Amino acid sequence: MSLVEKLRGEERVDADRLVQRLEALSRFLRLVDPHLPDSELVAAHTLVERAGNRLSLSRDHTVVALAGSTGSGKSSLFNALARLKLSPVGVRRPTTGVAHACVWGPLEPASKLLDWVGVLPRHRFIRESALDGDDEASLRGLVLLDLPDFDSVERGHRLEVDRLLGLVDLIVWVVDPQKYGDRILHQAYLSQFQTHSAVTVVVLNQADRLSTQDTALVLDDLKRLLVEDGLGDAPVLATSAKQPGMLNELRGSLETTVAERQAALRRVAADLDSVSEPLTTMIGPPAAEDEVDRATVRQLTDALAASAGVHAVADASAAAYRHRAAAATGWPLTRGLRRLRPDPLKRLHIGDSSEAKTDAVSTEIVPRTSLPEADAAQKSAVGLAVRAVSGRASAPLPDVWKPALATAARSRSADLPDALDRAVGRTDLGLNRTPLWWRAAGALHWLFLAAAVVGLGWLILGYVLRILGLPALDNPQVGIVPLPTVLLVGGLLAGLLLWLLLRPAVGVGARRARRRAEQRLRASVTEVGREYVVAPVREVLNAYAQAREALTAVRS
Repeated sequence: MSLVEKLRGEERVDADRLVQRLEALSRFLRLVDPHLPDSELVAAHTLVERAGNRLSLSRDHTVVALAGSTGSGKSSLFNALARLKLSPVGVRRPTTGVAHACVWGPLEPASKLLDWVGVLPRHRFIRESALDGDDEASLRGLVLLDLPDFDSVERGHRLEVDRLLGLVDLIVWVVDPQKYGDRILHQAYLSQFQTHSAVTVVVLNQADRLSTQDTALVLDDLKRLLVEDGLGDAPVLATSAKQPGMLNELRGSLETTVAERQAALRRVAADLDSVSEPLTTMIGPPAAEDEVDRATVRQLTDALAASAGVHAVADASAAAYRHRAAAATGWPLTRGLRRLRPDPLKRLHIGDSSEAKTDAVSTEIVPRTSLPEADAAQKSAVGLAVRAVSGRASAPLPDVWKPALATAARSRSADLPDALDRAVGRTDLGLNRTPLWWRAAGALHWLFLAAAVVGLGWLILGYVLRILGLPALDNPQVGIVPLPTVLLVGGLLAGLLLWLLLRPAVGVGARRARRRAEQRLRASVTEVGREYVVAPVREVLNAYAQAREALTAVRS
């Protein structure tokens, strides 16, 4: 198969599909930029910018670069293809210090493209003229560059070669029989273009110095080296700037490339393959829908609950229940003394609606509680629980995501103490409603007290009447005991008995109040943990999942 036939057999690149792949890469970068190291993404960012610029410029032109080492004959080959002496050729090295461009066709349509490539106007040449007729029409649209030597002693020349090799559409590597196996050529350049065989041509220049047999041997050895470089599919041919007939195959391949208008698309596609390959190491298996499991959240809740003083508030809730039950169901004459004692919850500034305020936009402002600050052990436990969340989430992901997940889990750690305090302060502990049996017990106490007061008053009135010598009151008997005495003693004993009977009920209610308060507080603390620790981690996991989809689109 000839070189021209091989080039024609290359699969065509769909421009719309290529743009979609570039958009997918751009979307991937937007998703991972906040989370992954910049050093890992430089090549991808460069490609997105470079490919976007290239595709926005003229697609009717194909930029082909002649690249090679010192003395390989690039400039001679450049002049021979142009059939004009455009690039200087000499014995002194390096001869070519800047890139020269030869444009087949009008120069003006290619000017923006050459500005982007960076070829100075004084180094731009037009090949076609009226004198050529249609002799050069088959190459119309070709922009041929003669690059400086990649092994030049001048560092600026080497940097310029590296820059231009990243911009051109097709690279023609020019080697000579003496240095075709050069280590720098193969290790620093050719092996780095393994995915670019569709836009790579290797020519053995100065082949006129070899016999036919030697040329075949050198070409075979050169092909072997290219296979080791990963460019086994790249076309290889022999050329000579001094023998016009030995340029026909190379010129034919350039004509085919220019006619297809595919080189720019193939170069971008190859760059996408090359750049996206190392990105695959950043993406592993799909992230689970709920990568942070219940056990990890429970561990986080336990640590946050201890740090927020949930157990202390639960104990205070039980004490507040007993305090309020005694105030509502105790003996009426001693209730005032009970009210003189501070409410255990109000002492902590919890559950006191009188202290809550509302701002101009109706947002409740919760006063800070009086709970003690978490100690060092509790803070350490919270830190360990936060790391457990990030560790659990990052377990199935590539290592490069672990720092991002750890940072996300800790991103709001400084706000956790205030958030926990607010959550505890605004949690409804279920103690604002007065149980009906408290009201019933209070009413019974008042009834028994009223009976005792009536009995006492009756006895006092009878005693006064006897002192004054007035007729005595009629005192009914209950058995052998006068009714006033029964009312007085019975009222007092009934009140005492009711108080004794209510004590176990108050104890049971206090224990229930503690459990209820602890459950509600843990629920509030869990929400804080989900909002301040788990939610940032899930944002990173969502970015990972979307980045995985985007990279799949890039690689497809």
